[in-house]
Amino acid sequence: MDFGNVLTAMVTPFTDDGQVNYETAEKLASHLADHGTDTLVVCGTTGESPTLTWDEEFELFHVVQQAVAGKAKIIAGTGSNSTQEAIEATEKAAKLGLDGSLQVVPYYNKPPQSGLYQHFKAIAEATPEFPLILYNIPGRTGQNLLPETVVRLAEIASIVGIKEASGNLDQASQIRRNTPPEFAIYSGDDSLTMPLLAVGAKGVISVASHLVGSQLQTMVQAFRSGQVDTAIQIHLKLFPLFKALFLTTNPIPVKAALRLQGWQVGSTRLPLADPSEEVMQALKSVLVDLALL
Repeated sequence: MDFGNVLTAMVTPFTDDGQVNYETAEKLASHLADHGTDTLVVCGTTGESPTLTWDEEFELFHVVQQAVAGKAKIIAGTGSNSTQEAIEATEKAAKLGLDGSLQVVPYYNKPPQSGLYQHFKAIAEATPEFPLILYNIPGRTGQNLLPETVVRLAEIASIVGIKEASGNLDQASQIRRNTPPEFAIYSGDDSLTMPLLAVGAKGVISVASHLVGSQLQTMVQAFRSGQVDTAIQIHLKLFPLFKALFLTTNPIPVKAALRLQGWQVGSTRLPLADPSEEVMQALKSVLVDLALL
């Protein structure tokens, strides 16, 4: 399964009263698929999965699937810190006919590497025909999925890649050096996409692609075709946006940016809160500089 170069970690739109706005989700998904996105990651961290019910998540999977049929693939965020819960959710996503699953490192319970290996192995064995992408983000989960564990997991046929958001280029290099070429490494940080491409990553699971998906696609393709200077220029041009989208907790800034562009995505659900005026002004400044407003 080839998920492409640019995967968008899609936000979950809400109505003014805090309900999931499925109509806007459908429109946004279609828009993203038309503007550089190869695959949509639905109900990941950027999609506020911690505050979504499973019923809301599976309805989102269905709505987005209908919206982008034939235009983009869909990866379902069905990870959990409960192995059994992750298995059940992943089995259900597979039955929906989605294209794959994003499996985050179990959070809060902080398992050892042996537990992490057994967790992901159990999910893969429960859905052996369904591609899984590991998601390592120790800043949120409290535990780092070490390269040697990733290498062992890459031997399992249905585990096809990793979203690497440790911020550690050495770690990404170790994974690339010791896994097959077809095992896909995706940057989990927009600002590190270029450096990770240089050590063998395939692309990015992006937040910024909500706003500059086509430019990110051009950047990755330019790098792959040997036009490295062009890719670097795009990276440096977009770098202020990459940083602005993380001035406070993701997805607060990107939802604010989408609202500024006229998208009815609503606010974030508590305990996430609206951005401060200072963050809003900084975000507006970057969007204006990049002609995104």
